[in-house]
Amino acid sequence: MAGEANGSTHPGTPAQAWARLMEGNRRFVESVASHPNQDAARRSSLTGGQHPFVTIFGCSDSRLAAEIIFDMGLGDAFVVRTAGHVIDNTALGSIEFGEEFLDVPLIVVLGHDSCGAVTATKNSVETGAIPAGHVRSIVDLITPSVLAALRIDGASSVDSMVAEHVKQTAARLLEESPIIAEGVASQKTAVVGLTYHLNDGRAELVYSNGPITA
Repeated sequence: MAGEANGSTHPGTPAQAWARLMEGNRRFVESVASHPNQDAARRSSLTGGQHPFVTIFGCSDSRLAAEIIFDMGLGDAFVVRTAGHVIDNTALGSIEFGEEFLDVPLIVVLGHDSCGAVTATKNSVETGAIPAGHVRSIVDLITPSVLAALRIDGASSVDSMVAEHVKQTAARLLEESPIIAEGVASQKTAVVGLTYHLNDGRAELVYSNGPITA
């Protein structure tokens, strides 16, 4: 595909997509971002369609802009975001769209340090206080992950709960979506879970299912 980053070929396998994603994060961490695929030629090349190499299901937090922290550009990532990366039917359908219609080889669940949605859930579990409005729906969906962190590891820090929530969310994608599960089973797709560290910009692997090594 014309206009690919640094003249390289478009990632067609989970392993290639994973390598491209992590290379972009390395550049971001080291402050040598190349800002690929952000020019007029790239914009023009995408008018006929898209072929992203990664679907990123991440938290809505403003500090978690996927195209920046992975040093990507137009047409590279199919991004779905909800507060606390909670799964509902619309979010799951959006991720399935990337798998079914765009042939995306890599699905990423992306959480981050000091997540406000996980913090709110932790507080709710500890105090019994119920958040107002529709925020309650978010807390309800994150509560199983917070309880699992407490049960499995006795983990009481928000960041430990975030990591567990990333793992639980990634596993649920395969449990609740036959489309995603089939993609992983056929090795056409991989699902990974990452936690993003706000202090240094590093994305850390905490979950994987599928062929991400060459």
